[in-house]
Amino acid sequence: MSPRALPFVGFVVLFALLGAGLMYIRNHDIREVPSPLVGKPVPAFSLPVLGQPEKTVDSASFRGKPYLLHVFASWCYVCRDENAVLMSDGKRLGIPLIGFDYKDEPSDAEKWLKMYGDPYDLVLADLEGDVAIDLGVYGAPELYLIDAGGVIRYKHIGAVTTDVLESKLMPVVRKMRQETEK
Repeated sequence: MSPRALPFVGFVVLFALLGAGLMYIRNHDIREVPSPLVGKPVPAFSLPVLGQPEKTVDSASFRGKPYLLHVFASWCYVCRDENAVLMSDGKRLGIPLIGFDYKDEPSDAEKWLKMYGDPYDLVLADLEGDVAIDLGVYGAPELYLIDAGGVIRYKHIGAVTTDVLESKLMPVVRKMRQETEK
């Protein structure tokens, strides 16, 4: 091969790699970031209850029952729209919804919940974001479905919409119930 052809061959290879990357993006939802924690036990945590900093709750206290751990914050614009869905449809899931206030001033979170509604059975405050790091939180909002054994069964990054609730979350909850009944 002529040395003059090397730049052209390099360009063709680079163009092919770019095309393959674009095809990958086109065929995959780039908002779906796989979590290495799905299928593994939820990392141990102990966090204060929002509005009651002297009271802490740890991950072991949830053992024996499935629950949803929902990462939100008062500074999260998307969380406002999502909160309306959780307020109207969250109870249909039939499992506790635990709020996880992420890197937020407690007073701001309390005002936000009063303003937009509080769909949670309990709200925990991760002021510094240390527990969020252990969970692999990318940002708010995120949602984790944790089974009765403390294993993360599902993770959703981004806003929970009615469609996400119906098409992705409910099937996993139903499957968990079927497994428990066996």
